[in-house]
Amino acid sequence: MVSGVRQEDSYIAIRYLHDTENYPIAKLCAVLSINRSSYYKWLKRKSSTNQAQNEEIIGWIKELYEEQNGILGYRQMTITINRVHGVCYNKKRICRLMQILGLKSVCRVKRKSYIPSTPETEAENVLNREFYADAPNEKWLTDVTEFKYYVGPEIKKLYLSAILDLYDKRIVAYKIGDSNNNQLVFDNFDEAVYLNPEAHPLFHSDRGFQYTSRTFYNKLQAAKMRQSMSRVGRCIDNGPMESFWGMLKSEMYYLRRFNDRDELIFAIEDYIYFYNNARYQKRLHCMTPMEFHYAYAA
Repeated sequence: MVSGVRQEDSYIAIRYLHDTENYPIAKLCAVLSINRSSYYKWLKRKSSTNQAQNEEIIGWIKELYEEQNGILGYRQMTITINRVHGVCYNKKRICRLMQILGLKSVCRVKRKSYIPSTPETEAENVLNREFYADAPNEKWLTDVTEFKYYVGPEIKKLYLSAILDLYDKRIVAYKIGDSNNNQLVFDNFDEAVYLNPEAHPLFHSDRGFQYTSRTFYNKLQAAKMRQSMSRVGRCIDNGPMESFWGMLKSEMYYLRRFNDRDELIFAIEDYIYFYNNARYQKRLHCMTPMEFHYAYAA
């Protein structure tokens, strides 16, 4: 038998799941080790302020969880509830209620593959894992990642090149293409420069063949940017970029099977918009990347 706050939360969960999902009360009580007579006695009581709040929070949790396809863990759920509803609830309370509901975020990590090449140019690891910046456009990170979709039994691939700003964690620019080639990366870089003509950041990447090409080096020189590269075999040297790939894939890509090229492209573009404009981050003082970006100039 559970007791105290946990027992109260169990009662709330039983009523909520019975009312919204039509689960039998007897089974819910058995799963949560709650005596049915105690539950019915609780139903007749006068709700306290705390109980009413928990019931309201549970409704918000269920709504946001379904709306975001299960990608919100208790930390992101806490930030989102507090921002959306103008409240200030503790993450432990949200975590406890999510546990009662049996809800947790979907999360999968997939290792990336590398294409071997002979570098034309190389650079030192100037960034040196100093994953912070004092202003926008001070440090940019970049990388390319792979996606698969299916046309009948045939497997097709798409590639995403993106540039991330270390200050506000926004995606500065991105390009999607059918081939992991130089042009994909060059077009991504050119768009970032076009959108930010006054930016001259430290530009960090891994040692992929696109970034070690002479052409890309010349582009950096023309844009007055200093180049930095991860050490061989050290993915963590580009940690924030890898972290973004992990979020994108666990919160969108791994949740479904894509059977159409345009459907996958739309999903990628939709997620990047969501990430930049609607995904609150604790490290950004519970703001979105674009909110944090604009707050700098305010």
